[in-house]
Amino acid sequence: MSGRRAIVASSLSSLLIVGAIVAILYLAPGGATVRNAFFDPHSMWQALVGDPSKGLSSVGKGLLTNAWMFVVAEALVLVCGLLLAWVRLSHSPVLFPFRVLSTMYTDVFRGVPILLVIFVVGFGVPALQLGTISNQSPAVYGVAALTITYSAYVAEVFRAGIYAVPQGQLLAARSLGLAHSTTMRRVILPQAVRTVIPPLLNDFISLQKDTALVSTLGAIEATRAAQIYASTEFNFSSYTVASLLFLALTIPLTRFTDRLIAKDRTKRLANV
Repeated sequence: MSGRRAIVASSLSSLLIVGAIVAILYLAPGGATVRNAFFDPHSMWQALVGDPSKGLSSVGKGLLTNAWMFVVAEALVLVCGLLLAWVRLSHSPVLFPFRVLSTMYTDVFRGVPILLVIFVVGFGVPALQLGTISNQSPAVYGVAALTITYSAYVAEVFRAGIYAVPQGQLLAARSLGLAHSTTMRRVILPQAVRTVIPPLLNDFISLQKDTALVSTLGAIEATRAAQIYASTEFNFSSYTVASLLFLALTIPLTRFTDRLIAKDRTKRLANV
């Protein structure tokens, strides 16, 4: 019964909020202007599908560019972040210079705004004239910049997850004669990854949104397509379309993250 009441209460509160927003759009003195500028149905549809004859790119097709950039960057970030964390936690004297470099890497790229990294990679690498490396598309340079920045954050997430594994697990593995690398691979990492999945997914939600920053290099993704429409038709409904499409991508992943967090919390409380 309490669950049903909670659903009813949440539904009513949501309707009240939506109703208040609609009322403002219709009752405010400038409401008609805002509705026409941001919520015009014809302009929203035209922005979604595009019109090549007018030089208007499709916001919907632009989102596909955001999607593949996100998927590629996510895979690269997972690999690079785990390698950085592994190096920082290593105890081998041979890897000491790499430990210093990995520490500097995480400090630098967590401190520099991602937009600056995109500019440096997107405009600097082509200027180096390194053949094939300097002749890639803006989207490729955008993926590289996102990977560079987010690897630093994800490395710290992995490192925190590894530190969260009880010390007794490490001691038990070493007492069985397992080498450090084997202990990390077979004992520590499986437990650490389970712990860091929720924060990793939160980082990837941010990564998914930050693919829009690649538009600063000239890549025609959803945000850039919306900007082209707005500057050509003098109507901002394209930005509304782009926002709704990004929400359609991020909200399911957000809910999935919340579900994993709740599930993990339930298991931990059950163990207690």
